Amino acid sequence: MSSDSQGSVKGEAPVILSPSSSTSSQGSPLSPSTKPPELPDELVQAGWSKCWSRRENRPYYFNRFTNQSLWEVPVLGQHDVISDPLGLNAAPAEAGDTNQGNGQRKRRISEEQGVGPNSLKRSKVEPTTPISPSTPGLKPWSAAPEDKPAQTTTPTTPSPAPAPYRPAVIYWDLDVQTNAVIREQAPASHLPPHPEIELQRAQLVTKLRQHYHELCHQREGIDPPRESFNRWLLERKIIDKGHDPLLPSDCDPVISPSMFRELMNDIPVRLSRIKYKEEARKLLFKYAEAAKKMIDSRNASPESRKVVKWNAEDTMSWLRRDHSASKEDYMDRLEHLRQQCGPHVAAVAKDSVEGICSKIFQLSSEYSRRLRQTHLSLLQDPSPAETCVSPSQQSRLVYCYPVRLSIPTPLLPRVELHFENDVACLRFKGEMVKVNRGHFSKLELLYRYSCIDDPRFEKFLSRVWCLLKRYQEMFGSGNEGTGLQGALPVTVFEALNRQFGVSFECFASPLNCYFKQFCSAFPDVDGFFGSRGPFLTFTPVSGSFEANPPFCEEFMDAMVTHFEELLGQSSEPLSFIVFVPEWRDPVTPALTRMEASVFLRHQLSITAYEHEYRSGSQHVCKREEMYYRAVHGTAVLFLQNDAGFAKWGPTPERLSELTAAFRPATLRTSFLSSPGPAPIIPGDRDSTSKPSERTQSTVRSPEGHDSNNNSNNSNNSSPQDKMAAV
Repeated sequence: MSSDSQGSVKGEAPVILSPSSSTSSQGSPLSPSTKPPELPDELVQAGWSKCWSRRENRPYYFNRFTNQSLWEVPVLGQHDVISDPLGLNAAPAEAGDTNQGNGQRKRRISEEQGVGPNSLKRSKVEPTTPISPSTPGLKPWSAAPEDKPAQTTTPTTPSPAPAPYRPAVIYWDLDVQTNAVIREQAPASHLPPHPEIELQRAQLVTKLRQHYHELCHQREGIDPPRESFNRWLLERKIIDKGHDPLLPSDCDPVISPSMFRELMNDIPVRLSRIKYKEEARKLLFKYAEAAKKMIDSRNASPESRKVVKWNAEDTMSWLRRDHSASKEDYMDRLEHLRQQCGPHVAAVAKDSVEGICSKIFQLSSEYSRRLRQTHLSLLQDPSPAETCVSPSQQSRLVYCYPVRLSIPTPLLPRVELHFENDVACLRFKGEMVKVNRGHFSKLELLYRYSCIDDPRFEKFLSRVWCLLKRYQEMFGSGNEGTGLQGALPVTVFEALNRQFGVSFECFASPLNCYFKQFCSAFPDVDGFFGSRGPFLTFTPVSGSFEANPPFCEEFMDAMVTHFEELLGQSSEPLSFIVFVPEWRDPVTPALTRMEASVFLRHQLSITAYEHEYRSGSQHVCKREEMYYRAVHGTAVLFLQNDAGFAKWGPTPERLSELTAAFRPATLRTSFLSSPGPAPIIPGDRDSTSKPSERTQSTVRSPEGHDSNNNSNNSNNSSPQDKMAAV
């Protein structure tokens, strides 16, 4: 046998056959009477191309993503790279090979020598699943595969595409239509997202987080409070007038009250929760030592030095001579020490902490300016499109619609996609972001419903990469910011929609939303997936809304102000059902204002540890980590104007179903299966002290519950972690 017939097909230079080159001057390897089938679109998008083998003098198929080479037409989902690298045992694509018996094909010598003992094994990677823009508005899993007639494969008919991925559990309902009415608005002037800019923004945000960590260590000797940087981003965006969607750049005042308060709370040492006596003793000694050291090293007044040093030395002396004290004694002594030394320690640390806040803001402003200059240079035409909206159109009432950008999107770079088991991996310039396949299908649906400038899904992968990268930046290292994305259980959303007509979420994202209409933090990337923009700039005229805000004091206070303005201006039915943590020691200003509002119609109190939240990392976490028990009580407040109260008022029947939906799955199952009449909800009472017919109740779940579920998953941030204890 001649030596030119030896060797692997993979070693040859691939010659890609175009549709017109199937009958080249070298001679066609196929019969003139049989026209070779064209490659289906799903194979081309998965990386397959038709090439010509000069050694074997016949065509073969090469995948540029996985470096696979096959003699026969590849079939998606039926080829194992590890056990059959060259596809020797793959089913033939042409019916003409059936005369070889049991589908066995005649092997050539080059096929037999394709796999050697030195060949490398690759991890099993599924080919790219195509994103089909056809049949807009149709769910990919609307019909089961067995309900459709089977299609036979012929030599001239390509193999059918695999069935779209069908999630095992769905945590959303995108079929609910909105009842939110707004006034028509002009397109937004945000710059369109671009992977290059998003990659640079991620690097700068990471650098800013590192600067914050270093400043806290160098100036105060403490670790940054957990999630304080994320809450700083939220609090700054309330008043920020800059152009960057994430980094604040134009705020007044420059010193953030949120960051300043949280840093001062951790000076001189961070006070953690105490369970045992020895922990209380160590914390008391650590606080006294840190306060004395701090007052000696700072420029303090003689009176402050005298008070702090005397109290610190007295505490240490007490610790040395008294070894029989209880945990309560240590905690009382710590509280006394804080009262005596706290004001003096805060006075000497004030300038340093303000310097930290000011420095972080200045760096953020510089990074924002740099990003905008780079972004404008990438745009072909940064000037917004001519979209004049007449005053009559602005006053026209319409159902709410996603954010539209006035600046057209330029040509976006390529983003690679592949699947690893149930995870979709998107890669751009070596930076990979991941999302489970269920939420990837959800993003495809949201994009199909909301995007109007990309009917062929040519920019879909680039925009998904930008979306995932943006939220990865906000979550920070270790996903600490996922607590800001916690959501209500699916059963609660179903009850809200069924009983109160809720069809809109005031604080959500494309990753954790239940309805396809919602407000979110980033209109530039979220608008393509259904976002109506930030809620604080969203002005509905009527509708029923659910509000579960990030637990940041300043943000919740701004939310209540916006509620009051909207309810006072509209005479149409308008309702907001608000879910906030029931913190009473001390009570938050937002909760106090809502409880005193003239628009409050009813209030529920859901007991701690007897209700659940959905994880903020639900798009990447495991199924068993999707829900976690709330470690604090949740207050549910119904803010409605007169028309909204008449249409969606909190009647006892509606409230009963809502409270039942709040119970965890184990409690809800046992409660519904128990015989006898429905139990009376304790503490439910109506108050007639106000003409607005305000009522308030305290709702408690059954006392018996699974004790094994009372502890939170350590990988998930509890809603209480969304905000540092005051």
